[in-house]
Amino acid sequence: MVNPLAGEVALTMDGTRHVLKLTLGALAELEAQLEADSLMALVARFETGGFRTADVSALICAGLRGGGWDGAPKDVLAADITGGPLEATRVAAQLLALAFTVPGDGAA
Repeated sequence: MVNPLAGEVALTMDGTRHVLKLTLGALAELEAQLEADSLMALVARFETGGFRTADVSALICAGLRGGGWDGAPKDVLAADITGGPLEATRVAAQLLALAFTVPGDGAA
């Protein structure tokens, strides 16, 4: 079971359920990997619908790593994600929302 108050989101990839979380280390990795001025610029891309497939896959990979997964970005790109690209996008957006939401403020 995932704990949204701890920023956790679930995703089933290649038939295995994973818990994703954007830890500080995962966020630092994400910031270094993506071509965004800041993580807030990435959040804005999701809020305005201006995100790219690379944003989604990088967020999924960072969240998986934050949840203890040892795979590589290429593994995410080759994986069969239950729910397809729409589910991957939903999970990526939820990860961002939870990472930047104060628990108990009613958001996310």
